[in-house]
Amino acid sequence: METNMTTGRPMGLIFRFTVPLFLGNAFQQIYNMADSMIVGKFVSANALAAVGSTGTIMFLVLGIAIGLTTGFSVMTSQYYGAGNSQGVHYSVTNGILMSIVFTLFLTAVSLFSMPGLLRLMNTPEDIFDDALRYISIICAGTVAIMFYNLFAAYLRAIGNSKTPLFFLVFSAILNILLDLLFIVSFHMGVAGAALATVAAQGLSAVLCAIYIYRHVDALRPDKTDWHFVGTCAAKQLSIGIPMALETGITASGTLIMQAALNIYGTLSIAGSTAAYKVINFLSQGLYSLGQTMASYAGQNFGSGKIERIWSGTKAAMVLVIIYSLSAAGLGVVFLPHLISLFFSGDVSLAEVLPWAKIAHHECALFYPFLGAIFVYRNTLQGCGFSVQAMAMGVFELGARICMALLSMHIHSYPLAIGADPSAWLAAGTLGYILYRYLLGNKHKSVVQGDGEG
Repeated sequence: METNMTTGRPMGLIFRFTVPLFLGNAFQQIYNMADSMIVGKFVSANALAAVGSTGTIMFLVLGIAIGLTTGFSVMTSQYYGAGNSQGVHYSVTNGILMSIVFTLFLTAVSLFSMPGLLRLMNTPEDIFDDALRYISIICAGTVAIMFYNLFAAYLRAIGNSKTPLFFLVFSAILNILLDLLFIVSFHMGVAGAALATVAAQGLSAVLCAIYIYRHVDALRPDKTDWHFVGTCAAKQLSIGIPMALETGITASGTLIMQAALNIYGTLSIAGSTAAYKVINFLSQGLYSLGQTMASYAGQNFGSGKIERIWSGTKAAMVLVIIYSLSAAGLGVVFLPHLISLFFSGDVSLAEVLPWAKIAHHECALFYPFLGAIFVYRNTLQGCGFSVQAMAMGVFELGARICMALLSMHIHSYPLAIGADPSAWLAAGTLGYILYRYLLGNKHKSVVQGDGEG
């Protein structure tokens, strides 16, 4: 099930590799949506708002975990593309050992800082306790988030996007069943939703590790490989830490944006929460294309095929445009029906739908720029330019902060929502400029080197 991405037509190769990733990520969003739907239906609209108010914090924790693990796997992808099996083994063991250290650190810091962070974000008092309870359980389960994403990233690095799909589907179904058990049968409220999420992803991580050990020789190290290799670890950290920091920088902007949204009250939080669940689901195709480009660029960069990276990126952006138009159209048509899934009959949809429409419609217009962020950032990171790609996160942060602060100053909900689109526009444009400059220079050096040889 491994895929060599250094040969074959880029468009078809990228599309086929992306489809399983998209299905897997869509299922992941489905079980995230299931949390919110079941909480909204069987607990209360306030409970839904509590879960939604922590979404940006979850993004911060999850984003740092994904940034680190994806960064650790970039070297795996490059070693695999270069045919260096020993390098692949070292990258696997070093990544696991470093993930253990970072997991302990992230868990401790997040649990300690959570009450103060929720206060800083203007979390309303009527949902504060539920919000703290939910996010604390999620943070305590950081180990599940970290290691599922690490093992899935390793599989993608060698061109296997189908196996992570299987484990995500399994995790999604299990999460929904556990939601129903903990929330509906045991009446555990938001704590049940958080426990279901952690348990489902934790079991998926264990099963993914077992699969790799039994069936994927390329990723199975020998006993003698289980030690830190300084050169390999340094390269992985030089990529993983900037990727995590970039996500952290981006997430800091979303925290400020959430603080701006929180001042409009529980109904606005509930409406925007439901809308963002739909937006996140519809944007998974763009995110999946980015994941594909990290593996595609990593393998081709490792084998010195810069021209194929250029061709692949062009193909990916064509797919971004097609997908963005389709996703935006579907969202506009079906949004009222999808929003109704999140609320019980005692909640007036007429009160929450206007908030949700503003959030969805503004963001849908800027899907192509969000897709550009994923494609160019992951391409740069796959080629090892993770430090330079951090500039995109800085641009996102700046745009979000400016728009969020302006919205709070003039008390405008549409401007608060506009923090996301403005960030996508700024970072997507910068990503294209960085890509043209960095990969263009690399391409020139390769061509000149060939000419001189």
